[in-house]
Amino acid sequence: MQTPVSVPSIGLVIVGDEILSGKRQDKHMAKVIELLSARGLSLSHVDYVGDDPHRLTQTLQRAFEQPGVVFSCGGIGATPDDHTRQSAAKALGVSLALHPEAERLIRERTQDVAREQGLPYEPMREDNLHRLQMGYFPEGARIIPNPYNKIPGFTCQGTQGTVHFVPGFPVMAWPMIEWVLEHHGAAWAPAVPRLEHSVIVMGAMEATLTLLMEAVEKAFESVKVFSLPSVDHPEFGRHIELGVKGPADQVPAAFAQLRQGLHNFGAKLGPELVR
Repeated sequence: MQTPVSVPSIGLVIVGDEILSGKRQDKHMAKVIELLSARGLSLSHVDYVGDDPHRLTQTLQRAFEQPGVVFSCGGIGATPDDHTRQSAAKALGVSLALHPEAERLIRERTQDVAREQGLPYEPMREDNLHRLQMGYFPEGARIIPNPYNKIPGFTCQGTQGTVHFVPGFPVMAWPMIEWVLEHHGAAWAPAVPRLEHSVIVMGAMEATLTLLMEAVEKAFESVKVFSLPSVDHPEFGRHIELGVKGPADQVPAAFAQLRQGLHNFGAKLGPELVR
């Protein structure tokens, strides 16, 4: 049985000019939040990076140098606009090398494709040799299996952080991220159950509520107070969703203090929301 370890900070890097240009909409962040939430975990930060090797290298350097776990989606193919494998190696200060298990899996995939097409397998054919480029990972990388087409992703450990690299295609990336959570995250200690409780405050301004928010956070150090203002809601008009989030055993008392403070202000309150 593995010894439980504390849950790390979890981040996400999404790579690709197509996201930044608007040609494609990012779907990874919402799915990763869903996968983490199902395990009592949460996402702490997200970076969007275009197909810029220099900027991508800088982003990955930060991920490797800071404690935590990061999932990187996209750019691990073998076309000219795929730079993630090369940037990861540069960020780590190591060389790219053909991973033996990745080579086996890629060759197995090319055989499968030939069989599906009713063609003979030609291992030395130019396109089959080029596909092996997808198995060149930073030295010391570990494999992430790909149940969709066998072309693997990879995991690298930096001085502080760990980065798990998966393709940009959701049909591949999401099962691979789940595999990482099940295998690499198996030893993480169970997360403390968390709760979020908020209330709609009609016609309020954030500036008038700041002292109350600060007082609640001071009284409950593990609880965060949040304020989400809206000026044109179709039902509530100008309002603020004001609430607290944190450990489930502390949120009820913190929200009670927040609500009492709102009553003292004479605030007009709308519906409450519990998540």
